[in-house]
Amino acid sequence: MKENFNKQRDSGLENTDIPGSGTSTQVRESYHRYVGKKLVFLVSMLFLVTLLSAFIVTIGPLEISIPDVYKILISSLFPGYFVSEELPSQIVWNIRLPRIVAGIMAGFGLGICGCVMQAVLKNPLASPFTLGISSGANFGVAVAAVMGVGVIGGPYLMVGNAFLFAMLCALFIIALASFKGATSETLILAGIAINYLFGSLSDLFRYFATDEQLRVMVSWGMGDLSAFSWSNFALLLGVFVFCTPLLYLKANDLNIMAIGDENAKSLGIDANRVRMFSMLLASLLIATVVCFTGTIAFIGLVAPHMARMVIGSDHKYLFPASGLLGALILISADATGMNILRPTMIPTGIMTSLLGVPFFMYLILKRKKKEFW
Repeated sequence: MKENFNKQRDSGLENTDIPGSGTSTQVRESYHRYVGKKLVFLVSMLFLVTLLSAFIVTIGPLEISIPDVYKILISSLFPGYFVSEELPSQIVWNIRLPRIVAGIMAGFGLGICGCVMQAVLKNPLASPFTLGISSGANFGVAVAAVMGVGVIGGPYLMVGNAFLFAMLCALFIIALASFKGATSETLILAGIAINYLFGSLSDLFRYFATDEQLRVMVSWGMGDLSAFSWSNFALLLGVFVFCTPLLYLKANDLNIMAIGDENAKSLGIDANRVRMFSMLLASLLIATVVCFTGTIAFIGLVAPHMARMVIGSDHKYLFPASGLLGALILISADATGMNILRPTMIPTGIMTSLLGVPFFMYLILKRKKKEFW
């Protein structure tokens, strides 16, 4: 009888509704759907970047059939199994593929750093160039082109100068903000001042430059992926491997900082320290990208906004989404610039603005009643 009583008691407990249990289950299911939609979006973006890259490698000013392109790629990976002509092989492996890799890495870096800048500065107009990195890199190129002076000689003269002056600008602003208090307003104002200063100095060098020197400066300032080669891949990859995980580890801190520095401090987050650390890593990553690609604007500003419109403001998902959208926009713009007016190639920086601005304005007007920031 005791065993029967226990069975009846357990059965009764199982069938008893616990207050709030249904609500808790609904909340969990809603959260899983919420996370699932974000993961689906990230996987979709990764698939689109892969698919678009596979298509872009088959198009270019020189007509090479799609089977020949992939035969060249396979023969490079598995030599001896396929035979390919020398000229098409050089074009595919040393021109088209490096541009695609550079576009993916540069777009990903610009997107992530734009997301970081907008988060730490709490400003929807912030971009990787808010700290004056672009103007500093332009000034470094101007010094190399006009005076021939740089920290590194030979073919890396302009690249070395661009990186050096970009980092010097970022470090100067970060040091100034640390001295005066690392508030978002201080960083923005310091970045504006540095932009004007080095922009004026670059204009001064352009005024005294010869036609050839001016052409070099203008060409670099428009932004182009052609300067990237396989010899630069290891350096750029190393900076990505170092900076990107460290920035991602600050995603939760940036989420908390969105409610205000004082509230974040009450939860154990030192907002100033997080702000300076994130800005330093973002500056290092952007300086490395800029010194190889030149000034490519718009990506760092728009990619985070597009990602935020789709998946919200949780930086655990917003970081990779901004990077993937930046990569997608950049390789699309570069492929369009290479092929729209063959054999003339339009600089990548021009195409990013021409293609991205109308689409961005469309998204803003379509969902203008919703606040995303």
